[in-house]
Amino acid sequence: MSKVSVIIPTYNRLPMLKEAIHSVLKQDFEDFELIVVDDGSTDGTIEELRKFGGRVRLLQHPENRGVSAARNKGILHAKGKYIAFLDSDDLWVKGKLKIQLTFLDDNPHYPLCYTDEIWIRKGKRVNPMVKHAKYSGWIFEKCLPLCIISPSSAMMRKTLFSKVGLFDEALPVCEDYDFWLRIAARFPIFFIDRKLIVKRGGHSDQLSNRSWGNDRYRVIALEKLLSEPYITQEERGMILKEMKKKCQILYKGFLKRGKEIEARHYQEVMKRYGVEI
Repeated sequence: MSKVSVIIPTYNRLPMLKEAIHSVLKQDFEDFELIVVDDGSTDGTIEELRKFGGRVRLLQHPENRGVSAARNKGILHAKGKYIAFLDSDDLWVKGKLKIQLTFLDDNPHYPLCYTDEIWIRKGKRVNPMVKHAKYSGWIFEKCLPLCIISPSSAMMRKTLFSKVGLFDEALPVCEDYDFWLRIAARFPIFFIDRKLIVKRGGHSDQLSNRSWGNDRYRVIALEKLLSEPYITQEERGMILKEMKKKCQILYKGFLKRGKEIEARHYQEVMKRYGVEI
């Protein structure tokens, strides 16, 4: 049985996918299984993956179901003690697997660790903004404004999923934001301050660029959290404060686009909790 299960979900990204796979196969740690979950690709991905033989374990969806369903399928079939994700448009730096595995082996009270990133946008290296800063420990409050953990940078114990659940397949984007919040509300998380992944963005099929108003899905994730029994009163206040900010942005954005019904929806969301926007 492999110690780490590496899961790559993919959909019609064959050239970048092959580069992602090679960045895993070139790691300086070998006790892993590499699972690629093809989410209904139509670009010849399946045929190309078969050329990797036993080095890649292929799982398939006959039609596109979204990144959450693909990741979840990989998790349910994984055999490793640890799970590491890699998005098919990202790359790992050599040494990533070994560094994170060593940390988790030596620090059993942390269920998850994540790393710093090299950002590439449209082929050029760029610097993250201050709002993308990374943190260690009890980082729930830091995770509320936006997603600071990249799936490609995270490694976690497989037992974590039995405690917090899988990715929410109803969310087309921000599914990782929802997932990290569920973890950060209950467990400390460790940040390894080394740039161990290459995060490539700016391409047309990047999930976060597909539609306006990703805060719509963050509001859904935050409202879900309010019903969780493990959320403290202090955390509830933090959640409502962040929900108000996001609902105000969405309210103004929809009004600007002449969509009054959609705008009023975010007024009603906050009214449920006694908050006016």
